[in-house]
Amino acid sequence: MYSITYGEVTFEEMYQLIRNYTAHGSKIEYKLAVGTDSQNFSYTKVPITIGVHKFVNNVGRGGIFFSEIRKVMKITNTKQKILFETGLSLEYAKKLQERFEKDNIFCDIAVHVDVGCNGPTAQFMDEVVGWVQSCGFFCEVKPNSYMASSVANRLSK
Repeated sequence: MYSITYGEVTFEEMYQLIRNYTAHGSKIEYKLAVGTDSQNFSYTKVPITIGVHKFVNNVGRGGIFFSEIRKVMKITNTKQKILFETGLSLEYAKKLQERFEKDNIFCDIAVHVDVGCNGPTAQFMDEVVGWVQSCGFFCEVKPNSYMASSVANRLSK
């Protein structure tokens, strides 16, 4: 994983950085989210992002994020691409959840998906949201899925 703030880190180092970042008192709320997007070139570039957003009195106060960029054989089918992105997000969300559980920490993790009510992905929304929720995660869709539709999207360019 890579962080603008911390550079290259292992998964375990990322987990410890997230734990340290979120250990600053009860008046601060943190939201942890995983999101993925992709962009086609001669291959498909797939950034996976994990972010922690800090809130004080329901007002955003910054955050940190980590990313990993994968390059895979070009995926031209929209549904296949959305399902691939969602599967990667679920893989990382589950891995984080298991790591938190190992330390007896309850942590809500949201999976941000790159689908919404409008556009070509609308037809897949119910299927993708149902899949994420059946895996036990809260699912955020566009326009609220900022880890996928903003952070990962920017890295996919």
